[in-house]
Amino acid sequence: MKLAFDDFRKIMRIRTPLDIGLAIRDRRRKLKLSQAALARKTGVGRQWIVAVEHGKSRAELGLVLRILSVLKLPLTIGPDHRRLVLDDGPDPVDIDAIVNAARDDRT
Repeated sequence: MKLAFDDFRKIMRIRTPLDIGLAIRDRRRKLKLSQAALARKTGVGRQWIVAVEHGKSRAELGLVLRILSVLKLPLTIGPDHRRLVLDDGPDPVDIDAIVNAARDDRT
């Protein structure tokens, strides 16, 4: 999979429920939707939106997927981002090799 450098900056790595909640809140605000308006469009209560945006870890996956759909926020699962190749981007740096070479130089 090849990505242009500009595309790479748009990718957000989700590691925690709070990460996804912050992504949802950011997108909602960019679309100028209130929590109440998003709740109506999604078919949930406003308090549920509040909880998800604050990282509710036990939020029902189906409802989270519904909210992502309403916000036109795609969910993509792929390989580790360090394995993606960037077009016209800098070559990857092997920091371990640099550190090991520096250690070898000191001895």
